[in-house]
Amino acid sequence: MNDRVSMTVADHIADVRLTRADKMNALDPAMFQGIVDMIDHLAGRADVRCVVLSGEGRAFCAGLDMASMASGGSGNALTERTHGDANTPQQVAWGWRKLPMPVIAAVHGVAFGGGFQIMSGADIRIAAPGTRFAIRETYWGLVPDMAGMALWRTIARDDVLRELTYTAREFDADEALHHGFLTRIDADPHAAAMMLARQIAGRNPAAVRGSKALINLAADLDSVAVLQAESDVQTGIIRSPNQVEAVMANMQKRAPVFID
Repeated sequence: MNDRVSMTVADHIADVRLTRADKMNALDPAMFQGIVDMIDHLAGRADVRCVVLSGEGRAFCAGLDMASMASGGSGNALTERTHGDANTPQQVAWGWRKLPMPVIAAVHGVAFGGGFQIMSGADIRIAAPGTRFAIRETYWGLVPDMAGMALWRTIARDDVLRELTYTAREFDADEALHHGFLTRIDADPHAAAMMLARQIAGRNPAAVRGSKALINLAADLDSVAVLQAESDVQTGIIRSPNQVEAVMANMQKRAPVFID
């Protein structure tokens, strides 16, 4: 990590914030690296059961810092697979989806271009009223290339995605909710995200992680493979100490105590 991204962990929840507030958290090479490093760090945190991702200051993320990127670039050839199936720019959005634990994006101000793609990598997306969004890349003569297409195919209708991509027009939180880009709208998205994260963190972490893995797989596999995956994941969870604890806690009407 670096000074572009911060994290605090409490009660099994990682509160991750983009911290380039003076530039509306626009993406420069240091921001790219900070986000990638944070994702890599979280991937190895067995104690983190949920992540809340937000931006400090006036915005979630205004997209690429065009002046900075023109002079420095991301430092990686786009065709180079630096993180499994993704390159480094794609990893800053795709990496949130690939993390084993759920990620909740708390969005306000603007989420344009790369910022919109980062937001889309979250499992759940909560935005403030008045937040502005845009698939901005064609405005700059480019195509979305930070994993947006891989993420949006399970979120929005094909024709909606085409219209918003081709025009690069702005749209508001109500329209984003209607199209499926948002889970909900809340006056305090960060507080709402933290409340939801606490609910998630109170569930069997193996069951939550297993559920995320299955939902991720369902986008790419046929029904036969998904059915088999359900059975395989469940076999590893059923009758495990945490699963037994979930049952006992419910029967005894107490809060469960899980082992990470």
